[in-house]
Amino acid sequence: MPAIDLAATEYGSGSPLLILHGLFGSARNWAWVAQRLAAGRRVLALDARNHGASPWADTMSYAEMAEDVAALARSRRLGAVAVIGHSMGGKTAMLYALTYPEEVRRLIVVDVAPVSHPPVLAAYARAMRALDLSGLTRRAEADPRLAAGIDDPADRAFLLQNLVIDAKGARWRLNLPAIERAMPEISAFPELPADLAFTGPTLFIAGDRSDYIRPEHRPVIKRLFPRAQLIRIKEAGHWVHAERPQEFLAAVLAFLGEGG
Repeated sequence: MPAIDLAATEYGSGSPLLILHGLFGSARNWAWVAQRLAAGRRVLALDARNHGASPWADTMSYAEMAEDVAALARSRRLGAVAVIGHSMGGKTAMLYALTYPEEVRRLIVVDVAPVSHPPVLAAYARAMRALDLSGLTRRAEADPRLAAGIDDPADRAFLLQNLVIDAKGARWRLNLPAIERAMPEISAFPELPADLAFTGPTLFIAGDRSDYIRPEHRPVIKRLFPRAQLIRIKEAGHWVHAERPQEFLAAVLAFLGEGG
């Protein structure tokens, strides 16, 4: 399947840096971080296929999503880029770097490992698809309806950012049927050749309250990314950049260095 022409929000100028959001997210979730990273850099926050303002597609394997990123970088003649990817975006970023190592200068992977994870977020896709959108005039009205399927208020608030309410009524910005179908692939990580590795500088940032990166993941991380460093940010869960933005930003800037 041909690559999708991804939507991107740009900030600043200089050395290119791509930001890849996680499942059910969008470039807008990264605006605060992107704006601060844009001092001396050209930052492009991308919307993945079936998310945000990007086109929809029937499938969304990591191979396809990595090709989407590669196509965008080439079409804009960015040259070698630095990449930050969170969760699903982190797996996409890892595969992009492993597939096209000459196109990635530095890699930052946020709270995810190159392994299969339990498909816990599949329940979110089902709950959103089941939500009765009739008669909604504000997102706040949708929250109690979504609470029937999703207990956590913070998770509901995050997901409801994808709800569009206008003169045409209420609808999801996400391609939920395609996302639900793809959940087994999104939760997994592709099988790769044993000798494949990205030897560029790599930083894994984990939340210390999250178990997405575990001690038993270290060997596969080191095999695929032999120069990988791992840091854990205290008092942060899976959404590290949103929960501890200042600490996250400091870690990213220290790793990127001048003009990185």
